[in-house]
Amino acid sequence: MQERGAGFLRVGVKNGGCAGMEYVMDYAMAPEPLDEVVEENGVTILIDAKAVLFLLGSQIDYEVAPLHEKFVFRNPNQTDACGCGESVTIVPVVA
Repeated sequence: MQERGAGFLRVGVKNGGCAGMEYVMDYAMAPEPLDEVVEENGVTILIDAKAVLFLLGSQIDYEVAPLHEKFVFRNPNQTDACGCGESVTIVPVVA
């Protein structure tokens, strides 16, 4: 993060892919006014305000395996995923 000159990782979702939505991650210098700030196990991430109802209850892990290193989303609101794993179907939490 310091190499990028950013202090936070912002997580969100966007429309796209064959299953309808994609998880997105970007660097941020500071939280936006409506971002949800989540701190867990010494890690702080920002949740884009437009994605909160899609990501509520999710766990994000960083997985290291012999052939890859990647972020893995475990989202109870995810109902389906495409075969390649690039896009997902997410049902927002009812407020």
